[in-house]
Amino acid sequence: MKKCIIAAALIMGTGALITTTVQSCTTIATSDMGLSIIKRMLLNGIDKGMGVYANKEAFLQNNMVDKALPKQLREINSMLEKIAPSLVAKERDYIAQAAAYTVNTSKPILQGAVNSLNAQDVSRIIQGTTATQILKEKTSQQLVAAIAPKVDEKLNEYGIVKTINTALAGSNFLGSLLGGNSNTVNAGGLSQLASEQLVAGLFNIIEDYEHQNSKSLLGPFGK
Repeated sequence: MKKCIIAAALIMGTGALITTTVQSCTTIATSDMGLSIIKRMLLNGIDKGMGVYANKEAFLQNNMVDKALPKQLREINSMLEKIAPSLVAKERDYIAQAAAYTVNTSKPILQGAVNSLNAQDVSRIIQGTTATQILKEKTSQQLVAAIAPKVDEKLNEYGIVKTINTALAGSNFLGSLLGGNSNTVNAGGLSQLASEQLVAGLFNIIEDYEHQNSKSLLGPFGK
């Protein structure tokens, strides 16, 4: 079995020095030491994501959040760009403010999931699954459900849904996009799309952090 050398220079988040040892990669990785390193990496990624979401300007400038825009919301925005470009900017601004409003809800859920990681999860990571993917599997639906009411509250506070419907009045675009005969987007629908974007964008940021740091942190485990 492949052997891994953990250098004495490897320092844990607590500052404790790890003595040089040679063991099987899987044994080390699934040990308390390996589990702690992976948890620390994810927690740092979560902190980075929360930092972006708590800062409106950072949120608006983050391309990983833009990449997470759901197809339906992207199409609504494309139509709005033709009718009222300034409205798209307002919508993005309000969603950014809603993002900051959800930080205190989503962070504990993610932290709890990280702290519940076990040796089986770590084995999957060593075999090639990203740690972020496992975190996503554990929390994605829960996060959307938890933040949707807060996103809905913020978007209703700003009246963005009514403004969008007014801008698109007389067009059957929404009916063909959302299905049925409705020519309006309801608050719950827009909030759901925005919530999905926020959750997907957050995982994009965490995964980016993992990609940037996994080699240095998990390289000794053969990852």
